[in-house]
Amino acid sequence: MEARRDVFQAIADPTRRQIIDMVARESLNLNTIAGNFNMSRQAISLHVKILEECGLVSIRQQGRERYCEAQLDQLTEIAEWVEQYRRHWERKLDSLERYLEKLKKERKHGNKRK
Repeated sequence: MEARRDVFQAIADPTRRQIIDMVARESLNLNTIAGNFNMSRQAISLHVKILEECGLVSIRQQGRERYCEAQLDQLTEIAEWVEQYRRHWERKLDSLERYLEKLKKERKHGNKRK
């Protein structure tokens, strides 16, 4: 049994990130998407299939065309994961800023004594 793909795997590939970016602006058919890349339509279809399995795009059949539409709610999982690290680095930078201010004050007071 194949393990279900997750959003992190989906966005790990630059081609898939570009596809997400394209369909986030407007619903596009597979030929239009494929026309933006220097690879086969089959390769693009595989990328789209992975994005669909991860819930980042949905495919809508309209006549003979298949249209990709972005389903960006799944990106919340990534945003939450990144957020914990953003807070970590913010604390580190705040601490550095306090330390630099302290050094600045010490130098200022040290120069007055001379």
